[in-house]
Amino acid sequence: MAKESMKAREVKRAKLAAKYAAKREELKAAGDYEGLQKLPKNASPVRGRNRCKLTGRPRGYMRQFGISRVTFREMANQGLIPGVKKASW
Repeated sequence: MAKESMKAREVKRAKLAAKYAAKREELKAAGDYEGLQKLPKNASPVRGRNRCKLTGRPRGYMRQFGISRVTFREMANQGLIPGVKKASW
């Protein structure tokens, strides 16, 4: 499990990026790069990190499901993810 502070930090970054999204687009269209630099660093959507929705793990994130590979495997083995079953041949 990730620390709660790390999860909260990611939520805060996402909110800040959403807040400044329109302003960033205006500044980019105008070519005002000095204005872009005056915005907060965390207003950039690139600074966000994909994290597992259940555990907060930053590595091994599966975008299609929104969870980490470890959590995905546990849930798939328990039959909690519809349409996913263990391969055998």
